[in-house]
Amino acid sequence: MATSTPPPPNRPDLGKAARSNSAAALDDDERRLHEMGYAQELRRTMSGFSNFAVSFTIISILSGCLTLYGFGLNTGGPAVIVWGWPFVGIMTLFVGLAMAEVCSSFPTAGGLYYWSAKLAARNGPAWSWFTGWFNFLGQVAVTAGIDFGAAFFLNALLDLQFGFDARPWHTILLFGIILAVHGALNTFGVSLVSKLNDISVWWHVVGVLVIVGVLVVVPDQHQSADFVFTEFVNNTEISSAWYVALIGLLLAQYTFTGYDASAHMTEETRDAARSGPRGIVGSIVVSLIAGWVLLIGLTFAIQSYDSATGTATGVPPAQIFIDAIGETGAKLLLLIVIGAQLFCGMSSVTANSRMIYAFSRDGALPASRIWHKVNPRTRTPTNAIWLAAGGAFVLGLPYLVNLTAYAAVTSIAVIGLYIAYVLPTLLRLMQGDAFEPGPWHLGRWSRPVGIISVAWVVFITVLFMLPQFTFDLTVTTFNYAPLAVLAVLGFAGIWWLVSARHWFKGPKVQGSAEELAAIEHELEAI
Repeated sequence: MATSTPPPPNRPDLGKAARSNSAAALDDDERRLHEMGYAQELRRTMSGFSNFAVSFTIISILSGCLTLYGFGLNTGGPAVIVWGWPFVGIMTLFVGLAMAEVCSSFPTAGGLYYWSAKLAARNGPAWSWFTGWFNFLGQVAVTAGIDFGAAFFLNALLDLQFGFDARPWHTILLFGIILAVHGALNTFGVSLVSKLNDISVWWHVVGVLVIVGVLVVVPDQHQSADFVFTEFVNNTEISSAWYVALIGLLLAQYTFTGYDASAHMTEETRDAARSGPRGIVGSIVVSLIAGWVLLIGLTFAIQSYDSATGTATGVPPAQIFIDAIGETGAKLLLLIVIGAQLFCGMSSVTANSRMIYAFSRDGALPASRIWHKVNPRTRTPTNAIWLAAGGAFVLGLPYLVNLTAYAAVTSIAVIGLYIAYVLPTLLRLMQGDAFEPGPWHLGRWSRPVGIISVAWVVFITVLFMLPQFTFDLTVTTFNYAPLAVLAVLGFAGIWWLVSARHWFKGPKVQGSAEELAAIEHELEAI
């Protein structure tokens, strides 16, 4: 696999060379963005590490792994949790590699829907339209899932400390407050978010080491290796073990979402054609390794399976912490987890808002002029930030009447995002040798990697629309993921047929080179 050109040889004045290379990369970034038809409206201050940090933070093994850990305990148990993780992680890596190659060719905030428009041999606007709408659905759902998970864990901590129990409206209240905080943080500007994301990487890595270390050293007893690696549990009303095991893969697949953030942040990243792809792939690989360590360590620490699955807090990891190390230690570990989840939700709002900004820049959302507006002081798409937070809140409201809603939200995130992830890969496969790779590419591995990624996404799209706990469906047990997907697809499809196909021509250019320069000059002058 080819990735990028090798670093230049040593020069006598390394500092001068580094400054020169940095300036050249920035010039190339602006030049490439102009070639794609866009002005440099957003402030390009993010390093390659910060770009990686956004995706790694959104994947957030301390969010996805732990918020769906109880789901995993009931749908396959330890065997599916521990072995499903590396299997899903490897399949996700195929998807990420295919995405990264296209990202290198088209480093723009529009990301997936822009790629579809440029890769489609025919009907580019239609491919772009539906890719964008699936991406929009998935982005809003993953933001909802992340901050909903943070609300669950915060509610568990508040219950332990102050008796603020986990009734549905309490959780929804905390969910709304967390979204509001994340909207406010993103409003202050990308520099603050970038710094917090850099901190988040080390918070996650050190946090996993602390949690696993404590769970290894402190408890008097641990589960056996046979239990951790082979115990299968089915606490659903579905008799098929294979079906339940496959449904249990949702824990891992939901966690491995959101790494398209590296693509959406490319207009704010230096050396974007290389940094964006590296951010996508690096975030998956690091999460795969660290997440497996976390899941194995947590599963070994289970003191009572019945206690974990029947916990009054509604948060099985919290109960495992309490049973293993006591209430005081559990509170400290919960603080680490909640901190990571809050970092994760903040980054998700960032990526979601950039997708909304780019999609509305091309007129594809209702009231696009509102959502595309950039705050001249912070150079951030403020209105898009609050649409992302508000849409996520609405998606979480069914939890007030449907206690399985969280699993449905995570299913929606997986389905929406992965359909959007794979459509550009499908179109790139259809292009064959006509595809022009960027500086980061897969070489001769491009086609087999692309085929595997498309096949995997087709499989999980069908899988996570199926019933999750019972075939006897009611208002409180129904997996409403198909309804959400069909609602967005129906809305986008009808709007396309009735109106948009006449005026949506795919990503717009903002003007000539002189007009783009004028836009940039006006922003710099403010």
